[in-house]
Amino acid sequence: VQLQASGGGLVQPGGSLRLACAASGRGINDMGWYRQAPGKQRELVARITYGGRTNYPDSVKGRFTISRDNAKNTVYLQMNSLKPEDTAVYYCNALVLTTVYWGQGTQVTVSS
Repeated sequence: VQLQASGGGLVQPGGSLRLACAASGRGINDMGWYRQAPGKQRELVARITYGGRTNYPDSVKGRFTISRDNAKNTVYLQMNSLKPEDTAVYYCNALVLTTVYWGQGTQVTVSS
């Protein structure tokens, strides 16, 4: 399974970005987005099951929305009301049976 993330970039505080992650392969179950800021551990941003059940940490709840298109094996992350503290490299992942696969990461920078 390979994952290709896209959609990162530079945005002003309060702005929006939409990330996409396309996965190749079959048998993909849960998919998710994580982020890692410089000097910090990688943290969960959002997760979605094959059936569409979602999970968010409090830090992004109400601002970020994860969705997926199972026919395309693609997961999306709509990020609104972005804050400077959202600046990080964002990684997508996918669970196939008991193995987690990771994408290459895409940089999101929130700055004026």
